[in-house]
Amino acid sequence: MLIGKIMTPEVISVAPTSSIGAAIELMRQHGIRRLPVVEDERLVGIVTDRDLRQATNSPLVLRERWYSEFLLEAIKVRSCMTPDPITVTPATPVAQAAQALRSHKIGGLPVVDVAQADRLVGMVTITDMLDCLIKLLTLTEENDPAR
Repeated sequence: MLIGKIMTPEVISVAPTSSIGAAIELMRQHGIRRLPVVEDERLVGIVTDRDLRQATNSPLVLRERWYSEFLLEAIKVRSCMTPDPITVTPATPVAQAAQALRSHKIGGLPVVDVAQADRLVGMVTITDMLDCLIKLLTLTEENDPAR
């Protein structure tokens, strides 16, 4: 099975010049934990909810609310994203992508079309992998009830 069969094709992304406040709001609105960072239709990075929390929170610094709100708008996604993230293509085998998620201890991979200069065409996450596993196990059990 290939990634193109299980990936999520409708991807919410963010520009590197977007504020981290805007990125946090996008994640909150869509119930997601990572955003591909796209510039001129090309994947340039990825930012996670953890990256954004680390950029905004310091247990050593006390500050007033207005300053926290200022930081959310002043700090840009580019400053806390992971540039050149690990990617897969729609033709990547699911097992290979699962191995990449596991070995790098990450929760999602952008899916790019290398023939179109790394244009973002989807995302595949651990949730997509689990959905695939559930489907395969269910089919196996239906075909072999003795299991």
